[in-house]
Amino acid sequence: MTEPLPTIQVWAELDTGARREVLRPPAQNAEQEITARVRAILDEVRTQGDAALLRLTTQFDRVELTSPLLSRQQAEAQAAQVSDEVRRAIDTAYGTIRAFHAAQQPQPVTVETAPGVQCELRYAPLRTVGLYVPGGSAVLPSTVLMLGVPAALAGCERVVLCSPPDAQGLLSPAVCYAALKVGVTDFVRVGGAQAIAALAYGTEQVPRADKIFGPGNAYVTAAKTLVSAEAGGPAADMPAGPSELLVVADASAEPAWAAADLLSQAEHGPDSQVVLVSPERRVLEAARQELARQLATLPRRDIAARTLAQSRLILTGSLEEAAEVADAYAPEHLSLQVADPAALSGRIRAGSVFAGHLTPEAGGDYATGTNHVLPTYGAARAFSSLGLLDFYRRYTVQTVTAAGLASLAPAVTALAREEGLEAHARAAEVRLSRPAGTDPQQESGEPA
Repeated sequence: MTEPLPTIQVWAELDTGARREVLRPPAQNAEQEITARVRAILDEVRTQGDAALLRLTTQFDRVELTSPLLSRQQAEAQAAQVSDEVRRAIDTAYGTIRAFHAAQQPQPVTVETAPGVQCELRYAPLRTVGLYVPGGSAVLPSTVLMLGVPAALAGCERVVLCSPPDAQGLLSPAVCYAALKVGVTDFVRVGGAQAIAALAYGTEQVPRADKIFGPGNAYVTAAKTLVSAEAGGPAADMPAGPSELLVVADASAEPAWAAADLLSQAEHGPDSQVVLVSPERRVLEAARQELARQLATLPRRDIAARTLAQSRLILTGSLEEAAEVADAYAPEHLSLQVADPAALSGRIRAGSVFAGHLTPEAGGDYATGTNHVLPTYGAARAFSSLGLLDFYRRYTVQTVTAAGLASLAPAVTALAREEGLEAHARAAEVRLSRPAGTDPQQESGEPA
């Protein structure tokens, strides 16, 4: 059976509306329906707690649990089953990820902004963080490392891992090994929007998180967006939804390599999207043939084929126009399979850039050291890739001496009165007119 493959679309032949539709991620097409379903799940968990988690896990994952938690003893028993090969791979990836993120340690700043006025910028780790690790059709210990390593480096007190259970109601051995390695404190075997709800509101057994991290499908992304918008709700790292890859290829590209990269993201899930943009029709046609050839032997062929059916091959008039298309899409992953990747890497907005023919996108998914939790749905226009700073909150401290207050008071009082805020002005003036510790009643002659 021949799988449907994307046809080549000529960018110059598309009007503005058609171009916008070509670059629209598939998950956004069902946004209203997804949001309505997620709201119902959030309300259920908020009002019913653990009981809702257990019921929804039975409904969506076909697993009956007696508790949403996996004990540490169970996690250790699972981790003990990891093969030596996988253990070495996790250890290697842990090393590169830790090396890259450790170099991102924030430094406090102290500045005397005026004589007698000292301002400081300080950093403090988030106390409780929720790490969401997708599961279901794939086991993702790599995501545990991407989230857990910076949480550990920052010094977060409580690290709560949520991931869907397997058929036995457990988390996979590889996930447990990685989680123990990075210092996860709470293991929650719940996935989907219900896991985000548990982290947002807390339940009888699941602690409430100050911030929620991690990628997921469209339902997880919608849940993170909704709970973070609620008054008093947790922060969320970014819109990190279904995977995206855009490849820019010129005449120097190897079509088989481009096709392999596209399939590496297409196999994530049917709501993923992959795009190949090139000014070379020969490259597009050869890559299309390679997609068909390589797809035929993939174990996750059905998933990848569904993704390819809604993916794109775009022919542009020049490499410059290809870069403009890529920038308009603002992909999660950008692969520059061109002769001079340095000329393009800073011009195109993307979550993470894979520069050059020998840099597979899969390298960043696992072991180059950069973080694979990245903004999707075009959010790379404003959001950044996950990093160590995301696990801190920053705050400021100011200390003013008597001389400093005297010099700043005229500016403070004038601006306060310009804005109609008299109490602001008086808060500065009272410190100038009365020494600290003076009793205002005695000063005015009133009885104490």
